Amino acid sequence: MANKIIHFLVHGRREHAEFRLDCSAADMRGVGMPMELDDMEHRLHHLERRVIEEMGDVPEVLHELQIQVESFKKKLESLEHMSWLGLFRTDRDLHLAHTKPPTPQPRAREGLQQVRRRFLHMSSLQLTEDIKEHLKTPLFDNWQWEESELLVLLQVMFNDLDFLALLYIEPDVLHSFLFDVYRHYNDIPFHNFRHCFCVTQMMYSLIWLTDLRTKLPPLDLLVLLTSTLCHDLDHTGYNNAYQVTTPPFCPGLGPCPVTVFLLVKHPQINAMTDLALRYNNQSPLENHHCAIAFGILSKPECNILKNLSQQQYRHVRAGLIRCILATDMARHNDILHQFRILHPVFDFTNEEHKEVLMKIMVKVSDISNEARPLAVSEPWMDRLLQEFFNQSDTEKLKGLPVAPFMDRDQVFKPSSQISFIRFVLMPLFTELTKLFPCLEQHILKPVQQALEYYSNMQRAMKQKE
Repeated sequence: MANKIIHFLVHGRREHAEFRLDCSAADMRGVGMPMELDDMEHRLHHLERRVIEEMGDVPEVLHELQIQVESFKKKLESLEHMSWLGLFRTDRDLHLAHTKPPTPQPRAREGLQQVRRRFLHMSSLQLTEDIKEHLKTPLFDNWQWEESELLVLLQVMFNDLDFLALLYIEPDVLHSFLFDVYRHYNDIPFHNFRHCFCVTQMMYSLIWLTDLRTKLPPLDLLVLLTSTLCHDLDHTGYNNAYQVTTPPFCPGLGPCPVTVFLLVKHPQINAMTDLALRYNNQSPLENHHCAIAFGILSKPECNILKNLSQQQYRHVRAGLIRCILATDMARHNDILHQFRILHPVFDFTNEEHKEVLMKIMVKVSDISNEARPLAVSEPWMDRLLQEFFNQSDTEKLKGLPVAPFMDRDQVFKPSSQISFIRFVLMPLFTELTKLFPCLEQHILKPVQQALEYYSNMQRAMKQKE
């Protein structure tokens, strides 16, 4: 019987726990149940208040313990076979959660500094060759790594692509840049720093799998990696449809999030947020992500582009803006159509061709979860639904129209994924695979398997009705 291993840190030591995939409550008879993690967290907060009152400061070991408890909870939430702990969130749990959605909160200063200290402490450590090679594949499991460790892995990506040597990036500046990027991702269910890492790691994988280093210059590779790193900076968990429009239901396609965006032709005014007003309804989120990215780069201690020539800087800036704006799904059809036209005559020496390819690769990386193993991808689906439900709950409270694909009372998880995979992922991934046939086994086949998985789930659920 296959086992599932989860890794975590205890006082800086890597530990692990092993469970059978079919582990259930029945298997735990006669075994003492662990202390409820929520109760443990409450005890930690109580202890912290006492320490603050008595000492005026919080020992580092207490912050370390808090981080470990929260990290362990998040890992358990992603494992369905750990449901006997009452931590795994099922579809039914998501539907029952009718509470008012929380407003995105900035990270606590103490927690940020703890992550920074650990990141800097580990930044000089050398990864094993096995981990380095695994990092270059879509099989990489982000759930097994702490956020400070993910920062180290991002540093490894910049180093392995020779950006520091070729583009004169100073190590200390890279550290500051990566941490400031981390600091500007909000603690929300889906569009958070961990999502940013996954998108960047998928781009890193694509660069290696397609041997792109021999086809594009280092500046363009820097644009690809940095745009994926910054593509969702300061995302609040409310999409462009909330900012400016109310998309209609798409007959025949079912409640598919992305296809709804693609077919909107006559938007109606919805929330009209400050971002919508600032950017005149034109990709407000993506323009905001760009602005935050260049705000970070404007700081001397974070400016990884400061040693580029003026011409090189202009090239990188234009590329970052172009690639980040391409992640607005309202532009999906146009970009895919451009790529289809260019594909038969694609030329890596043609700047226009390269620009379209770079946008396609960023888009593929951004929505690539289904190309990963199911144990990695499915928790992301649940997190996306949670974020959608938070938005629709807010819209209901404000009396705004609610899109069916975001309404917790109407969403049917299998059919939503089937539509998304069939009408968005498959056409996009198929076109990229035509240019790079080597990607078929790495991203196209896994997506086909995901489609089969959700189709089987849909049939099984209908049979139970």
